[in-house]
Amino acid sequence: MRAFLAAVGGLLLSSAWLALGQNTPENEFNRRRTLSFGIIIFPGWEPLDVFGPLEILFSLSATYKITLSIIAKETGPVSAGYPPHIMVPGQPPADYSYMLQPKLVATHTFRDAPALDVLLVPGGVGTMALEQANDTSIETFLRNRFESLDYLLSVCTGSALLATSGLLDGRRATTNKALWGLVTNHGENVTWVPSARWTHDGKIWTSSGVASGIDMMYAFLKHLYGETDPVLIAAMNGIEYAPHTDPDWDPFSIVHNVRTCNSLLGRGQQPS
Repeated sequence: MRAFLAAVGGLLLSSAWLALGQNTPENEFNRRRTLSFGIIIFPGWEPLDVFGPLEILFSLSATYKITLSIIAKETGPVSAGYPPHIMVPGQPPADYSYMLQPKLVATHTFRDAPALDVLLVPGGVGTMALEQANDTSIETFLRNRFESLDYLLSVCTGSALLATSGLLDGRRATTNKALWGLVTNHGENVTWVPSARWTHDGKIWTSSGVASGIDMMYAFLKHLYGETDPVLIAAMNGIEYAPHTDPDWDPFSIVHNVRTCNSLLGRGQQPS
């Protein structure tokens, strides 16, 4: 039995080193550097938009050097609970204070956030509240930091913030299919892709709704560390999640009928 286990261990180790040898110089560089990762939050951020991708990063940080900055308008706890916002024009703001109020502590503000390599923007009902309050602090931060970022990622309705910042102009993007018409009304000259689990255009990655952020993060990390990176494979096995690996897999575009239900209301382009 010991000989068998030793042989299996040796095979796994050899496979891991073989996988490492198949990667690009950029992958090797990313494995050796310290990755500065930032996540923006705001009142009404969607929990899984943040914690899904963060779970994979957390696992990888046991092996790879990763720093994390949670960035908001002010430091301190920021609730994911829905803030008051108008659901129906002409009606008073809806009150969802009876819902759960999970909080995440912001470590930095838009004024003092450190240099970042990767920045992730989640979605959530809070994006509507920000727009109704004419709060453009996130868009300003995105525009100011974009050139210095290696990558900018959004999950769910976070792509609306990228669109209004102007960073999606001339690019492909996707978003939450349940809120397709609402989000695609933002931005100019954006090619909104109605059937996509995630999109990748240059250094910008965008995902569909909520749980799709996990699949996008897996695809992004393969791009970063290598298609066959053994650390990433071990991380996914460790959290027991089998990601969807086809960016065109999108049953929710059918569920929400995005091609015919409000899909042409946006100012962006719709692919044929």
